[in-house]
Amino acid sequence: MTAEQYTWLFRQGIDKVKAELTAYPDEESLWIKAKAINNSTGHLAQHLVGNLRLFVGKTMGEVPYVRERDREFNERQFDRDQLLHMLEETATIIVHALQGKDEAFFAQAFPETVVTIKEGQTFGFMLHYLYAHLNYHLGQINYHRRLLS
Repeated sequence: MTAEQYTWLFRQGIDKVKAELTAYPDEESLWIKAKAINNSTGHLAQHLVGNLRLFVGKTMGEVPYVRERDREFNERQFDRDQLLHMLEETATIIVHALQGKDEAFFAQAFPETVVTIKEGQTFGFMLHYLYAHLNYHLGQINYHRRLLS
């Protein structure tokens, strides 16, 4: 895949997350943990921002970022408008991080082990993994919103 294709995919995914957040009837419903669902939509959105800013923005684009993963799941760091802004900023960071990257870059080894397989974690592999992760949580967010409706 090319940098343009990756950025298009991430842009689409982030736009869908933003659409889900705006479809909630109010701010408070973003933070409800419904039935047996362990995470609220607000916490999942915070987690996606942290995950993408660390692994794409910082690791691939050298954009400074300090992640506090526990806070993503345990605190309300942002209100809905701030979350929407953070997601938009994250999309821009991804474009910046991947701009001008070529096949040789995507074939390089990712500098840390993120998933359980120990071999073959290239930048390209990690982008596929991170895109799948984004869509996994997008599905959870969509289900959560519909469950509350």
